[in-house]
Amino acid sequence: MNDAIQLENLTKRYPNFSLDNVSLSLPRGCIMGLIGKNGAGKTTTLKLLLGLRRPDGGKITLLGLPLEGHEAEIKSRLGVALDDNRFSEAFSPKDVNRILRLVHSRWDETYFRSLADRFGLPWTMPLKKYSRGMKMKLSLSAALAHRPELLIMDEATSGLDPVARDEILDMLQEFISDGGHSVLLSSHITDDLERVCDYISFLDKGRLVFSEDRERLRERYGVVRAGQSALAALPKDHILGVKQGSLGMEALVDNRMELTAAHPDWVIDPASLAEIMVLYGREK
Repeated sequence: MNDAIQLENLTKRYPNFSLDNVSLSLPRGCIMGLIGKNGAGKTTTLKLLLGLRRPDGGKITLLGLPLEGHEAEIKSRLGVALDDNRFSEAFSPKDVNRILRLVHSRWDETYFRSLADRFGLPWTMPLKKYSRGMKMKLSLSAALAHRPELLIMDEATSGLDPVARDEILDMLQEFISDGGHSVLLSSHITDDLERVCDYISFLDKGRLVFSEDRERLRERYGVVRAGQSALAALPKDHILGVKQGSLGMEALVDNRMELTAAHPDWVIDPASLAEIMVLYGREK
């Protein structure tokens, strides 16, 4: 099987929210960005993937194995770096190494030390003296040190300075460069996703809007900026959202290439991921 992740009709119901029949796949050797507004279902999806919640329906397959019945084996091949630091503030990288080498049978102490050195993490300094960026680099180093095949990250670059973000994104691209490793990256920083992701999956109110190749998205979705009377000429079934801007109206449209071919006088810019998130489903 060539997919690192396969979700088939994944469903999870809560009293005030439901993740509804989400199906997507992440090929090996690729990075997928998971986007959506707060409350869209990203965290629920990640918890289901990590076995922290049980689905009410559907199937999760990771690294060719169904999660149900193979959770221990899958987790041994999985790396996880979450937004919040899970290590004690009193720990140093040396302490993290000492503990995790007892937990992971595949822990590579030499590799972990090399990652810490690469990221400039003082080996014996307690985490309470670390910056947020340093803590995130330590979390990534720990996630990689047992040589996982699939890396799952939640808001890995949120709140970091541009240099720290660049270092982490470079590491992710190196990680998948051999074609056998994959990354699922949930983030609100769409610029980072546009830089490194091969695929983007967009959740909105618990439903999957799309899961597509990044380049295909540039062809498919566009933004039209015009007055209200001009926008009235757009086919209604192509309009996915409209917003009143400072200089007129902005409309998110589907089938950008088709509209451009049919109306060469219209200016339809490719939609950025941020514009898709802001405009989708919006009504003026």
